[in-house]
Amino acid sequence: MQDKVTFEYAIIRIVPKVEREEFFNVGVLLFSKRKKFLGIKYEIDPAKLNAFSEDLDIEVLNAYLKAWELICDGHPNGGTIGEFELSDRFRWLAATRSTIIQSSKTHPGLCDDPEKVLENIFNTYVL
Repeated sequence: MQDKVTFEYAIIRIVPKVEREEFFNVGVLLFSKRKKFLGIKYEIDPAKLNAFSEDLDIEVLNAYLKAWELICDGHPNGGTIGEFELSDRFRWLAATRSTIIQSSKTHPGLCDDPEKVLENIFNTYVL
């Protein structure tokens, strides 16, 4: 237990028709301050997307999520938000919004390997 550190995560959701509040999970954001880790993993299932709405372009949604990935990585193409501290980037990405791509509330946990936990949460809640 001594080697474990705190982390926070949020589930990334696609909300095809915001007014209906129906969604499906497509990814996970995970942040650990002590491990200096901010990661994202996502995958949009085309069949699920089409079941919810045939009006959305999967390529556009993937481009938006790629921008989230650039922000997580602190890449120069992540824009101004990508230059923020890790914790601020996580808070910005996990903030409540009324858009087609949304995040769940954040949830805490303990881990020793945030990358492994990101993979486990993704496999549990997205795949």
